[in-house]
Amino acid sequence: MSTQMQLAREGKITDAMKIIAESEKIPAEEIRTGVAQGLIAICANVNHKNLKPCGVGKGLRTKVNANIGTSSTYPDIEPELAKLDEAIKCGADSVMDLSTGNNIDTSRRKIIEHSTIMVGTVPIYQATVAAIKNHGAIVSMTEDDLLKTIETQAKDGADFMTIHCGVTRAAIEKLRSQRREMDIVSRGGSFIAGWILHNERENPLYERYDDILDICSKYDVTISLGDGMRPGCIADATDRAQLTELITLGDLVDRAWRRGVQVMVEGPGHVPYDQIAANMKLEKRLCRNAPFYVLGPLVTDIAPGYDHITAAIGGTLAAISGADFLCYVTPAEHLCLPTIEDVHDGVIVSRIAAHAADLVKGVNGARDWDLQMARARKILDWDEQIKLAIDPDLARKKRSARNKFGETACSMCGDYCAVKIVGKYFDAPIFPCGD
Repeated sequence: MSTQMQLAREGKITDAMKIIAESEKIPAEEIRTGVAQGLIAICANVNHKNLKPCGVGKGLRTKVNANIGTSSTYPDIEPELAKLDEAIKCGADSVMDLSTGNNIDTSRRKIIEHSTIMVGTVPIYQATVAAIKNHGAIVSMTEDDLLKTIETQAKDGADFMTIHCGVTRAAIEKLRSQRREMDIVSRGGSFIAGWILHNERENPLYERYDDILDICSKYDVTISLGDGMRPGCIADATDRAQLTELITLGDLVDRAWRRGVQVMVEGPGHVPYDQIAANMKLEKRLCRNAPFYVLGPLVTDIAPGYDHITAAIGGTLAAISGADFLCYVTPAEHLCLPTIEDVHDGVIVSRIAAHAADLVKGVNGARDWDLQMARARKILDWDEQIKLAIDPDLARKKRSARNKFGETACSMCGDYCAVKIVGKYFDAPIFPCGD
């Protein structure tokens, strides 16, 4: 079976490309060309049957991912399915299953079966859990353990996989020579680094990359090249270890494309505001404009409980500067497993960041949305304003709680509403409150 990239290179416009073109309001041929060149990824595993295809990359709306999944402390899958529903309701474009609790296969299969949006996974999480169970230690994990896990998750329908191929011996040596405040904070990166250092061997995900490409080609899984050396604090941003890994990822992008396998590249992390644009430009340059998937970036380390906001600040500039895909950060980041409320807040603020960037990038439909809101505000059409809000339930709740029924203005300005006063002189119709 051919991948979306292989079909695009043959000049074929697939059903997925047509659906994405209609959603993005651009010609299907532009989608096909972008996929053929690797500038757009359609993360759509052939075994994910109820998926609504979505595109990530050049010229498209900035996408948002939500992380869910069980842990050893909270192994029950049902709350994670509720989080999935909430993420979809809030407008997330994908979820990643980061499960490390009991019955990881069951958790993943239920999430994929339940999800109409893209589902990503991190195979090394499951492989390390299995290694501890079967061999007694992460460092006893074998190459076959890793490949078997990747094959299983691909067969189950994972649309994209974070694979930490760039954590090489060379990158670890750069980390050792320069030193860091926080060393490695990526869970997958730490697993691989520990394995490399203990076994005194190269990263098996790097050495067996061609075998991974075979699997991904078979099921049309998009590889999301993981940033295992990403900075975990502001002080470590844009250092030698991070950039050594990024250079390696650029080489791996080329190798994937030669095989017709779709690929995205993951990025930092904790980055001070003045370095974000440069980081985006470096990735785009070194990785030939492959779609860029970033966590945040978080622009400060001092806001636990508010890290969804620090990430949205960084994510806006990142997307303006070239990032195509924002991984949400919730208020629970650095603190605990997120609740369903944290998932809600994380998705909404990431969507705000993505939309703010899309306005600047000139993405189709972005300015129209804001223009409709402005026109509804001018005539004090509260029903329409709430309908257009990125979080209508919250807008309706706030409006109803602090305004009298039928009030045309709001309780902030009351009788001194500027819009209402000026509207009298410009004959603007005023809509009564219908909430």
